[in-house]
Amino acid sequence: MCGRYTLTISLDELILRYLIEESTMAYFTPKYNVAPFQKVPAIVGSKAGNRLGELRWGLVPSWAKDDKIGSKMINARAETLTEKPAFGRLLSSRRCVIPADGFYEWRQNAGGKQPYRILMRDGGIFSFAGLYDIWTGPEGDKLATCTIITTEPNSLMAEIHNRMPVILRREEEAAWLDRENTDVPSLLKLLKPYGANEMRAYPVSSAVGNVRNDSAELLEEISEPK
Repeated sequence: MCGRYTLTISLDELILRYLIEESTMAYFTPKYNVAPFQKVPAIVGSKAGNRLGELRWGLVPSWAKDDKIGSKMINARAETLTEKPAFGRLLSSRRCVIPADGFYEWRQNAGGKQPYRILMRDGGIFSFAGLYDIWTGPEGDKLATCTIITTEPNSLMAEIHNRMPVILRREEEAAWLDRENTDVPSLLKLLKPYGANEMRAYPVSSAVGNVRNDSAELLEEISEPK
């Protein structure tokens, strides 16, 4: 699964990286421990170009009775997207990318679980493949939410966990964000493990397990556990 990640760049860098034409975000501060149910930056496509805004992490389908279901939908398995009512219809119409520059995953060791930070070898920003939906509450208030798609692990991730988030290659982002693209088979082909040789992982402090901790110290590499 993918339950925590980092995004430590500025709003201006986000706008430049994704060629944003419209943004509803006035400011953004670096995040070192993004967690479910928080509002996260996300990009959606439009006829006018890419739009940047915030979505709450944890998908609430438009047909849900209440928003509590979001706690069970922070991730969506690529292999079963088309089989799930909450995700299948979104694949052809409500796709997004969620920018990150690293994510955390926990490896089970003899002495307990050890968190690792996984990132690109060059330390650059990358894009999770996501889906979004808009739910209307009993009082008419609207809630925009998202989920991160996961897939089987590459060889690097297999040493840590049995799943990994889908990371789109930069040249694939336009096809994923294209609102006119409703070719589900071709979209599903994008949902594959990212190349392990382009990524690296290192152990970090267990402090990342507490969502209240959100500082640059969480990024520091610690000694490899025995």
